Amino acid sequence: MPKNLLSIHNLSASAGGKRILDGIDLSIQAGEVHVLMGPNGAGKSTLANVIMGDPRYHVEDGSILFEGEDITEEKPDVRARKGIFLSFQAPEEIPGITVENFLRSAKAACTGEEIRLIPFRKELRSRMEELGIDPSYATRYLNVGFSGGEKKKNEVLQMAVLNPKLAILDETDSGLDIDAVRTISGSIHRYKGKDNAILIITHITRILEDLPVDYVHIIANGRMVRTTDASVIDKINREGYASVLG
Repeated sequence: MPKNLLSIHNLSASAGGKRILDGIDLSIQAGEVHVLMGPNGAGKSTLANVIMGDPRYHVEDGSILFEGEDITEEKPDVRARKGIFLSFQAPEEIPGITVENFLRSAKAACTGEEIRLIPFRKELRSRMEELGIDPSYATRYLNVGFSGGEKKKNEVLQMAVLNPKLAILDETDSGLDIDAVRTISGSIHRYKGKDNAILIITHITRILEDLPVDYVHIIANGRMVRTTDASVIDKINREGYASVLG
């Protein structure tokens, strides 16, 4: 029987004194692919950030459980070590830290083990090759001088190397051409397994074409208004969100 990774119960959150999530329920089991969709400003990225423990948001009510443990009050680094990964809509540039050093340190922090350089470097090069990333980028400062597409590929590279239990991908396909979307989709497909799960936030549904989607959640005005199967994606593409929001 699949194990429950993420359980969100009646979650409400605010920022700057304004409530922006209201009574959210969400459950994700190992082996599943979930998609979160909704109009601009619906609360999609906010929910992702709250799951990750972003201190800009205050949880007013409800709970977040990961593998049965309440993590509602835990800091982001604790959640990351437990196996939650979030790719960012707009990845930050970090001068002075190379891609290789960042990922090696992150993997050591997540696993609690020493990461031997040579095997790690071999794995990193293999993952970069899968994503069509020039190996020289391993020695460049993290995201500094990267194009928008390169930053997004680097986020997926981090997911592939860290191999989290739950990967939350926030509009990873935004701004990418068709070939780049296919490359990233392939990497996500290779990552997917029976012991991990994926939550994809997207407007551009091309990234979903080759992925087996189990559930689609529609969020609007900070509320989860519908959970259904993948057939709703085509309906939204044809008729817009008004057709499913009622």
